[in-house]
Amino acid sequence: MQKLSPLISLRPLSFSVAATAMDSCVLVLCGKSSVEDDVAKRLKNNNLLKLPDDTQLSLLLHSEMENLVKDDCDSFNLSLFMNSISTARFGRFLIWSPRLSSTHDVVSHNFSELPVGSVCVTDIQFKGRGRTKNVWESPKGCLMYSFTVEMEDGRIVPLIQYIVSLAITEAVKDVCDNKGLPYIDLKIKWPNDLYLNGLKVGGILCTSTYRSRKFHVSVGVGLNVDNDQPTTCLNAVLKDISPASILLKREEIVGAFFDKFEKFFDLFIDQGFKSLEELYYRTWLHSGQRVIVEDKIGDQVVQNVVTIQGLTSSGYLLAIGDDYQMCELHPDGNSFDFFKGLVRRKI
Repeated sequence: MQKLSPLISLRPLSFSVAATAMDSCVLVLCGKSSVEDDVAKRLKNNNLLKLPDDTQLSLLLHSEMENLVKDDCDSFNLSLFMNSISTARFGRFLIWSPRLSSTHDVVSHNFSELPVGSVCVTDIQFKGRGRTKNVWESPKGCLMYSFTVEMEDGRIVPLIQYIVSLAITEAVKDVCDNKGLPYIDLKIKWPNDLYLNGLKVGGILCTSTYRSRKFHVSVGVGLNVDNDQPTTCLNAVLKDISPASILLKREEIVGAFFDKFEKFFDLFIDQGFKSLEELYYRTWLHSGQRVIVEDKIGDQVVQNVVTIQGLTSSGYLLAIGDDYQMCELHPDGNSFDFFKGLVRRKI
């Protein structure tokens, strides 16, 4: 399949840190209130957190981390993050590491031990998880976090990535507004990428398991906030727009994200994705986009032009052909760029 509009290349978030093995890993546990602080103490005292590769973990409470980062102003500021959230569930329990193989592995491997809504953040990630087992290397300047969600209806689990994407774009807008900064037009590229000025600056990965009649969803997010290699980042674009601007901080973005996500998630569960569709379509790149889909009829490959209309109830692309036939577009599972391998299914 080919796009009629110019092809946007996909690239990893960043590459400059070598993916080397670690002998040990430090995890700092932090809570919004005494309730979450008690959870942190229980996890530490009983040494309950593990990684799938059996990496040795050293668990610290927030109050014990004074000498860990010393004067490193680039490290994630746990107190600033906690002061920036006002949620009831999401983001209230934080796991932070200065250097970690994968935030996604921390939350997914320890899902049952963590409060729902727990988040893991790292400054440097050297073995991040991507689609189809791609590995991502992310240095300082990238906002990298994973968190937990619990859901009961398996039919709507695939749509959670759209709620996450929307919450990120709206969070960045809110932070800019609150700081009096110029508008940054962060866009969603279906199904799970974030684009700025035609370049990829972020992505989302959602995985799930089914236990005790509930879906345990682990959500991973990567967003280039302050690392302008190899493409661009939010602060680089901000400097171009207004050189004297105050820069965006990772802690403020992820704090605003959880405030947005919690509101959107509750709406989504109570009223379905329809309640957020209009806002989502204003934020994504694809309304009215014309694409060419290749259909195989016998031994022949036939190209058909379709126009994207929106999303189907199952979360795939809804399109209409020049013959006015409605169809659902699925990725073929092989192409790195989803728009190079769409398969049409007539509705």
